[in-house]
This record gives sequence, C-alpha cells and structure tokens, in this order.
Amino acid sequence: MTFTHFNLHTEFSLVDGIIRIKPLFAKLKEMGMNAIALTDLGNEFGAIKFYETAIKSGIKPIFGADCLVINDAEEIGRITLIAQNYEGYLNLSELLSYGYRYHQLRGVPYITHEKLLEYEKGLVVILSKESPVGQNLLNQGIEAASDLLTTFYQPFLANRLYIGLKRLGQENDERFIQEALTFADQHHLPVIAHNDVRFMEEAEFEAHEVRTCIQSGHTMLDPNRPKNYSPEQYLRTEEEMIELFHDIPEAIENSRELAKRCTVTLTLHKPQLPAFPIPEGMTIEEFFKSESYKGLEERIGVRTPDNDCAEYWERLETELNVINNMGFPGYFLIVADFIQWAKDNEIPVGPGRGSGAGSLVAWALKITDLDPLPYDLLFERFLNPERVSMPDFDVDFCMEGRDRVIEYVANTYGREAVSQIATHGTMAAKAVIRDVGRALGHPYGFVDRIAKLIPMDLGITLEKAMMQEPELHDLYHQDEEVKILMDYALQLEGLSKSVGRHAGGVVIAPTKLTDFSPLYCEEGSSALVTQYDKDDIEAAGLVKFDFLGLRTLTIIDWALKNIEYNRDLKIDIQALPLDDKPTFDLLKACQTTSVFQLESRGMKDLLRRMQPDNFEDIVALVALFRPGPLESGMVEDFINRKHGREEVIYPFAELEPVLQPTYGVIVYQEQVMQISQIIGNYSLGGADLLRRAMGKKLPEEMEKQRGLFMSGAETLGFDSEKAGNLFDLMEKFAGYGFNKSHSAAYALLSYQTAYLKQHYPPEFMAAVLSADLDHTDKIIIIIDEVKEMKIPLIRPSINESYYKFTVNRDGAIIYGLGALKGYGQAAAMQLIEEREENGPYLDLFDFCRRIDLSKTSKRAIDILIRAGALDCLDENVKTVAERAHYRAKLLATMHEAIRLADQHHKNETSGQGDIFGLFDESPQDEPQYSLQDALPMTENELLHAERAMLGFFFSAHPIDQYRHEIESVVTTSLTTLKEMPEPKYHSRGHDDSVLIGGLVTAYYTRISKAGNKMHFVVIDDGRSRAELRLFEDTLESFGRYIEPDMILFIRGGYNWDSFNNSMTLRVSSLHTLEEIRETHAKYLLIENSQTINAEMTRQIFRKMQPYQNSEKGLQIVFKYTGKQSSGVLQMENFKIIPNDELLISLKQQYHEHIRLMIGYN
Repeated sequence: MTFTHFNLHTEFSLVDGIIRIKPLFAKLKEMGMNAIALTDLGNEFGAIKFYETAIKSGIKPIFGADCLVINDAEEIGRITLIAQNYEGYLNLSELLSYGYRYHQLRGVPYITHEKLLEYEKGLVVILSKESPVGQNLLNQGIEAASDLLTTFYQPFLANRLYIGLKRLGQENDERFIQEALTFADQHHLPVIAHNDVRFMEEAEFEAHEVRTCIQSGHTMLDPNRPKNYSPEQYLRTEEEMIELFHDIPEAIENSRELAKRCTVTLTLHKPQLPAFPIPEGMTIEEFFKSESYKGLEERIGVRTPDNDCAEYWERLETELNVINNMGFPGYFLIVADFIQWAKDNEIPVGPGRGSGAGSLVAWALKITDLDPLPYDLLFERFLNPERVSMPDFDVDFCMEGRDRVIEYVANTYGREAVSQIATHGTMAAKAVIRDVGRALGHPYGFVDRIAKLIPMDLGITLEKAMMQEPELHDLYHQDEEVKILMDYALQLEGLSKSVGRHAGGVVIAPTKLTDFSPLYCEEGSSALVTQYDKDDIEAAGLVKFDFLGLRTLTIIDWALKNIEYNRDLKIDIQALPLDDKPTFDLLKACQTTSVFQLESRGMKDLLRRMQPDNFEDIVALVALFRPGPLESGMVEDFINRKHGREEVIYPFAELEPVLQPTYGVIVYQEQVMQISQIIGNYSLGGADLLRRAMGKKLPEEMEKQRGLFMSGAETLGFDSEKAGNLFDLMEKFAGYGFNKSHSAAYALLSYQTAYLKQHYPPEFMAAVLSADLDHTDKIIIIIDEVKEMKIPLIRPSINESYYKFTVNRDGAIIYGLGALKGYGQAAAMQLIEEREENGPYLDLFDFCRRIDLSKTSKRAIDILIRAGALDCLDENVKTVAERAHYRAKLLATMHEAIRLADQHHKNETSGQGDIFGLFDESPQDEPQYSLQDALPMTENELLHAERAMLGFFFSAHPIDQYRHEIESVVTTSLTTLKEMPEPKYHSRGHDDSVLIGGLVTAYYTRISKAGNKMHFVVIDDGRSRAELRLFEDTLESFGRYIEPDMILFIRGGYNWDSFNNSMTLRVSSLHTLEEIRETHAKYLLIENSQTINAEMTRQIFRKMQPYQNSEKGLQIVFKYTGKQSSGVLQMENFKIIPNDELLISLKQQYHEHIRLMIGYN
C-alpha cells in the first residue's frame, strides 16, 4: 500500500476545493497511488461518483468527511472522520445528516461531540491543528488538550484516533507538530501525515482562491478576506510526502496502515423497494395479478362470450408475467396507490407520460388513462424482458396538489424513508464569467460586456463561445484583464457551486434513508433531500419516483370548476369524444393560443399545413414538431401524403396496419419495433434493443443488427433487397423517431384543452389567465387572445374580483386581483373575505375602514385605484375622461380616508368606540364623505398607470386619442395589411405608396446568421400589430431615436413575408406625428361641449399664445353651440403649432367644456 492522502476536498466541498473526480483518479494512477480518501466539508455529495470511479480505476476508495464540531460556548473546531467499515459509513451518513437537519448556522452544518459519541462505531478520527484538541494544545497546553481528549474521544483512543500532521507553510504548523509529537507519545497515539489537498497542481492555487472568494462573497483585492489556504495544498506524490516528513517517517507509514484498515464495500445498482402492504395469505405477485384483473374488468367489463376482448386479456397476462418475473409488482402497486389517492382527493393526474403509457397493466391499475391497444402502444418500449432495468413512471400532477401527494407518500412510508433528491448546480459559461468577474473586483459593466458575448445556446462552454464569437476571441487575445478573467473562468467552469432540489424526483427507502444516502436540507426548512443526485441515488439502490407538476392539469381542473360553478354542468374530462368536429375546426383554424403544446408560432404553421382531422393526427403532430423531423423532410412527406399530393407507399404490404396511421412515414419508435418484428422476425424485446442501437448509431452494433434483420427477413421469405432497403430506411429515421406512448398521452391533453377552449371559452381562458398570475408578459398575450375571441373582460373591481380570474353568469371574465403588479395575496384575500362577509364596499372611506390596514398598505390602495379597481364605487363613471377625473379624486382623498380609518381602528382597540363620529356604524346606502376635487389625470397618465399595474392598456388604447388623425392620413390599416392574401406576382421594385401608423411597442436589434445587425420595430394601432424590419439608411434619414410609446408613421411598399406567410412592408421612410401634422394637417377645431363664458375663452387663448406661429401653425376653427346662439369662427390670423403638450394640457383642464380635433381635409 502506498502513502494515502487522508484529507482531500473535491469540487463537491462547495466552499473550497476545485478537484474534479475523474481527472483526480487519472492523476492518482499516473502517480502510482493505490488508495485515496474523500473528506469534503460536511457532506458526501460526490461519494458515489468517487466510489464508482475509484473502483473502475483500480484504486481503493475511502469514505470520510471534514466535520465542524461546535460546543456550548460556540467554539468551533474541524475534525476528520474516516469510515473504517460499512457500519462507519452508515454512522458517517447519520452525522452528516444531523449537521444539516438540526445544527446549521448560516447554511454551514455542524455536529456536536455528544452526537459524535452516539454514532462513533466504525469511525476513525483524525485530530489536526484545527481540531478542538489541536486548538487546546496550542492555546492552553497539554493538560487542557488531554482533558478534552479523554472526555469526548474515549471510545476512539484504543486504535481509532490519529493526530494529523501537515506542513503547508501556514502559521503554527511546526509548533503544532512539536507539541503534537509529545502529546501523541504521552497518550500512545499514532501520528499521520496529510496535506489538506484542495487542488491538483500547485499552479491552481490562485484559481482556488478565486473559487473561495466566489463562495464567501469577498473579492481578491479585499484586505480583510480570509486567507485560509496555501499554495502547498496540491496533490503531492508519495515521494514528495516522504521528503516532506523525512524526520517523522512513522507519519507516512501510518497512512499506509490506516488505508489497509479502512474497507467499505457498497452494493450498487441493485434496486430496493419498500414493502407494499398486501392481504394476509397472498403473495405480492398474486395480489398484483388480482388487482390488475379487477382493474381491467372496470375498464372494459367482465369477460364473457359476448364481451371476450381476448387481445386485452392475453396482453394483460403477458405483461403480468414479465413484471412478476422481473420482480417489479411492488413498484406498480406503489405508483397505483399514490395515484389513486390523488384521484380520490380530487388532485388531477395526467393521462400518462413517457413510455409507461404503453403498459396495459398501468391502464388497468389507473396509473395511466389512455388505452394503449387502439394506438399500438408497446409494453416492451417501457419494460423489456431482454434488457432488465427499473420501470420508470413519470407522473404528472396538478401544480396545486403535487405537494399533497408527496405528503401522503411521506405519511404512508414514514418521514425518515421519503425525501426528494438533490441537484448540484454548476458554474455554467455565463455564470462563471460573472462570478469570477465579481471575485476579481471588476466593475459590473466590464463583466457584463464579456458575459453577453457568450451565446445563449444550450450547453455552451467558454471554449465553444470563443470559437463562435469573434469579438470574444479577440478580446481574450488582446486585452490582458479579459485574458486573466477568462483563464480563471476556464479553470472553474462546470464546478459544483450549490445544492438544489430536483423538480419532481422522490425516493422511498425500504428502511431509513440514511442507510442509502446522507440527507440535506436548507437552513430553517424541514424538506429533506438526499445528498446524492438522481443518478447516484439510483446507483445506491433507491428507486426514483417522478412527481412532476404540470400547469396544464391545473388549468383543466380550474376550467372544469369554472364550468360547474357557472353552468351547473359537471364534465368528465376522460370521457370526451375524441372525434369532436368543432374541436378539429379550431385546430385547423390555428386558434391554438393556450392549447397545450400547440400554441407556438411554428406549431400553428404546422397545424395550418397539416389540417388535422383525427386524434392520430394530433399524436403525429406532437411527434413531428422537432428539429430532426422538420429538417429531414419527414413532415413534408407526411403532409403531402395525408392530402393526396403524394402516393402512400408501404415497403411491404404486411406493414400497412403499422404505417397506415402515419401515411407510410416512419414517425414513431414503436413503428421501428413493429417493423422489426413483422419483417425481421424479432421478438418485441429484441426489437427494443434494435431501436436503442439505431438511436446510438454504433457502427459495430448496427452491422450486427443488420445481419439479424436480414436473416430474419430471409427466414420469413421476404425479398432480401427490399428488406435491406427497409433496414436502411429504418436506420435513417430511427434517430428522428419519437416515443409514441408519450406523444399519445400528451396529445390527449392537447385535445382536452382544445375541446375546452372551443366549447367553454370564457371558463377555459379564465383558468389559463389564473395560471399565470405572476407572469404579466404571458397575461398580455392571453388577454389579446381573449379580445380576439370576443369574450367580454371586466376590469379589476373591489366588489366583483376574486384573487384569480373568474367568469360571471353572462360569460364575461372578471379580472383577478392576483394579477395586479405589486398587490399582495394577503391584502387581496382579506379584501375578498371582508366583502363576502359584510357585503360590497360603498365608497373609499368605507373601503379603508373595513380592510385590514396592517395587510393593505397605502401603496396597495394606490395600485387598486390606478388599476381602476375602485371605479365600481361610482356607477356614473363611464368614459375615459370621467375615469381620469374620478381616479385623480380618489388619489387626492386616499390619505385622509386612511387617516380616518386608522383613527377608527385605534378607537375601537382602545375600547372608546367611534366617539368622535368618524363613521356611522348603521347600514349606509349613500357615501358618508365626499371626495376631494383634483385636476384630472391626463388620458396618457391614466392609461400608462393601468399598464404599469395590469401590463396592458385597459380603458382605451393611447392611440385612440390620435385615431382620427392616423386614419385621416394612412393608406391602409395594420389589420388590412395582415389579412392581405399572397400576391400572384412578387414585385421587387421600389415602392413607397403605402403609409401606415401606430404606437411603437418595441424596438430591437438582432444579429443575422451572416453577422449583420438587423433592426426591427413593432407598431400597434389598437386593433392589430405589425413587426417591420428597418434598414440602416432609413434610420439615418429619420435622424432620431425610436422610443416606446411614440406615434410613428411608416412609408413603404407591399412586400410578401414568406417566412411568416403574411404581408408586410419594405420600409422606405419614417415620420413622427409632428412631421405628419406639419405636412398634412389643415386646422385645429375647438368645439364646446358645455356653455363656456368669455373669461374661460380668454384663458384658453392665453394658453395657446406661446405656440402661435403664422408660417407653420394650423388655423384655429372655433365652433360654438349655445342655448340661444351658435356659430363657427375661422381665425385666419391666429395659427398655432399643434404641440402635444398644449393639446394635453387643454384637454386636462377643460375636458368638461371643450373638445379638440385636428382636421386633415
């Protein structure tokens, strides 16, 4: 046995350590070392990876951990624990779990000496300079150290305690060695040399320092940052360690002896399921069979001569035999149990997910809800008797109910046996640049510039980014600071940085979890996760169950509840007819916004071309909408054959039943398996192995499979040349083939959401909106769809709205208070509860008095007012101008109303009652107080306040006040442009005959594949939107910045956009509203709506005086209508520039008296 390092931190130590496990063992082999200990700080996150890599490398793995020990005085020391045997491994697991579960301080786990003594068996302790004993030895002397040793380490003293020595060039290293040698000799304790290894090469010290700064939040330049490491903490060779401790040779020899004493053997990749309770007198196989038969009878009826369904019962028997022979009945029963519990407790469960939908047993046990036989879904795709592996059901639950199901499982199998699974977050390319930049103390802008040069591609690395992005490559080679940052980032990229929780993975242990993995939890939380990630926990023997939250199930559930409440109609979503023509009409019309899986622009285009008219088409649609099929020509073949533009050809007539649903195109993996069975004489199990081999494209394996296929085809008498061509075709498309079981189950959800949207639009769209309360950007898109569907939308209202979006009896959607930006759930729920208990709110004062002001802040009331939620308090408020004035008065009065309400609550609390008569407690039909008058909001102020609170303009569109002007000059509307058909001839000549106008909602640039910058503007005329490309010369001619919310006119010529399949413009010039007014407007009309006196007229003209301009101004036309007289005054000598600031000011101040209009004819 060689010298063995007994203190080594890998990347999984998180706070320090940059050693990656695979390179570590490559280095150890190169160095000739035959054992190594893993001692990450307070955890075993990487233990299974460490163990498996060690075994493959022929190096002995030793389990351990550095643990922080804390006493009652909160004095902290660090000790190293080593597992001597399997019992020690389990006890180490218990101690590490204890640290996270019960003794975290600021996220760092600690253990106590008392807990160490409780779990001491099978553990070896190494006490070094940083240990409590080491600190006492240095600071208080041998006697104090001896007292601590005999008090807390007595069970280890016989032969399980070592004094650790190291020479790292750090303070007190040599002093400790001298004291420790005397101390060890006095207590007859062995000493052991170690090097506190944190990195592989000495040159990596600086990168390690950066890593520690990232974790601690310090910068490298901070004079106060902790400096706990030295360049000496690299992976030294045996020769280097012998040389370093040449004067204490026993310290080296003891490491060899300890390595011999420590042996832990793990049994990996052997699944262990918890016991499922079964009736007395039955084996689990018998009970499983009985439940499956009973379930199938519930699905298809009792088997009789008139209802034979032989293929079902034969398939069931086949599956049962495979499952029982493979030893998995318990797995199926466990899954069926928690799914049934969910259904019994009204928690929606998905119809299936992944290959599990291909199992008839799963359908019989109600694990899935899609009959696999009509759709040729194969059991062998899920569980192959010729390739033994654990079944894996991914189960979708409603987002709201998922945690309740996990809670049920924890209560059923015991909280010590159930947990979720850890994920280990790594430093990806962009993140590591930002982390290193911060640690080096660079300004945000400097780092941000570099990070933004890294492409957003999935799985991008820094090395790939430098190859793809020339600017990043040049910066690296030309800027020294960028090079330093990048070099550190390259060393740290991909290292583990944090611990999270797997989205849906849950493990159930047959005993307590710590028999399989140490546990982790966040500080202050009781939610347990295994320290091992999903791959390692399965290797350790635990079976993973995926409890996934699917938003679509929540939407369906809420929609069904809306329908039941609103229409007194209870719908069984599983019993919908799958041939409903109106539903397919909706799909053909591409009206699939908010329809599960079918709402993207690309999917809508595929729907338009495919025109699905049966459920199998939807299944295929889901399978085909992926890069491989779209790029390979499969999709075009499918569409052309479906619509009769190409002949449907089958390679062999015998394959028609298999390929007929997809018009002769191989779309699914299951079809590859069936073809192999029918033509190549494969078993379905063997066919699954072929499918996997084709997916991996291994040349040797493919040659072997080709031989088997050709031999089978010859045995069955098929033409060998045609069979060879068929194998080539299968090999080509197998890589694109999709799992039909998954596609069919998810297609069912797509169909269900489309059905609900078609037949119950307000209830369905209210559910969709409620599912995105926190995502304003998504709500805007859905609101657009609601308007397109002509569903009435009622503004937020303190007297009608609930937290979620709801539907009234008239079929109108009522805006949910939960969607108001910045307005909290607690305030909303209290508002609703009070209204439900004591009736509608009467006025602002009544509202402030009745709500809980400790939950509803002034800011929250301000949000409600600006969102229009208090408009309901005055039924006479109808127009935008009236709303602008009313909300201004509410805002002006709000502080007084809150003051009175606050005083009222204080009086009640003190027992004085309302002695000052602030509020009359008797029922009121009329408001008790009047609102303070105030200058009205401008229309823009009102609309932009609504957008700030709701995400969009509700009461009107800002363009409405300019609509007359725009329509007077444009040659076409955006709606007309959008609806234009494709012209027969595409003109490429110069044309600028078209003028459109609208409000700028977005302006952005993109980089083309050729590396050119492209500019785009999105304009909105309140009825439609258009995205238009702008060229550099057009922008230069325009000469100003394009800003959101400006009115922009665009001149150009018609241009067909073949990518988006719609008409657009080839833009030639841009114009502001002011420019259009200057070139096209004729006059400004001022018309009274109420009687105005001479003084008010003078005030109006005084306001216009500064804008007078006889050359560029517009003529004033004053139209007066009174009780006794009327007339029109054209003022040729008084012309003004129609500046928006002036017009808005006049409208705001005199909105009740005058109307303004710019005339263009």
